[in-house]
Amino acid sequence: MLNLLSGFIGLVALLLMIPAALPFLGGLNWLFVPIALFGAFIGLMSSKKGGQNFCLIVAAFGALRLFLGGGIF
Repeated sequence: MLNLLSGFIGLVALLLMIPAALPFLGGLNWLFVPIALFGAFIGLMSSKKGGQNFCLIVAAFGALRLFLGGGIF
């Protein structure tokens, strides 16, 4: 059950990150990366690791976007 919850949190974070991939909206990732990391923490408590891995990939995507934009753009 926690794996499904983790995957759902990761999916919500990914959907919220789509507009943040546009120029001048990259700063929104400061809000969405912690959401994905929270989902990974929830997935850590599960015996299956699919949701946790998905959340970590989403968080890495947001962190990469922050890095490429200098943390603001």
